Amino acid sequence: MTPRIDHIAGETFHGRRGAVENAFRYSIDYVMFAPEAEATPPRLLGRNRGNLFSLWDKDHGGAPKQGRGAPWAREVLATHGLAAATNGPLYLLAQPRMLGHVFNPVSFWLAYDADHALRAVIAEVTNTFGDRHSYLCAFDDHREITRSETLSARKILHVSPFQPVEGRYRFRFDIRADRIGIWIDYATGNEGVIATLTGRRRPLTSMGLVRAAFRRPFGARRVLALIHWQAFRLWWKGGRYRTRPTPPADEVSR
Repeated sequence: MTPRIDHIAGETFHGRRGAVENAFRYSIDYVMFAPEAEATPPRLLGRNRGNLFSLWDKDHGGAPKQGRGAPWAREVLATHGLAAATNGPLYLLAQPRMLGHVFNPVSFWLAYDADHALRAVIAEVTNTFGDRHSYLCAFDDHREITRSETLSARKILHVSPFQPVEGRYRFRFDIRADRIGIWIDYATGNEGVIATLTGRRRPLTSMGLVRAAFRRPFGARRVLALIHWQAFRLWWKGGRYRTRPTPPADEVSR
């Protein structure tokens, strides 16, 4: 079977709880593909070349714009003893570039075994300051990651200036052939944030890309504008602003 590239014209929700509450819901476009496979992209999608939309290896798997793509993800899995458990396909779920520009607050490497059971996820988090850190989600016994279970990781990257670098993330993944669902619950003390990404999986087409360009124009620039708009709203509501600390030295943590 020829590998395909999927389009998730999805929705993201963020809800903040605590002394200063805030919530928003936006539509968003992700693609899901196997970067190690030879898939033929639609005419309007470039693979490591410019186009209206494009996917570049250098945008993932390492520092922003210096990534190594799938080889980096395979090295991370091997370093943490997961090579045998993830000997199947490797997928990347991310927002593509639009007109050469991209910003992915979070992308996901999905690592499967030979029977196509999900065994590990690398959540690649990038903040607006240009820092990146990845959280490796896998069970200690390397069992399948199912939609009914959660995985936990300690927060160590500064993301929002209105949240401290402390507490924990709880991840839940529901990756199906026809849809995806990802839930990230961050908690520290009496405060926290729930963030979700949900949407149907469909084969990516040039017409789908054209619709995305019209319905959600400016791509990642729109994402950045919305992030800063929500930051302004939090400041206006009295949220405490925290300066950016030194980013973590390690690229990956569990």
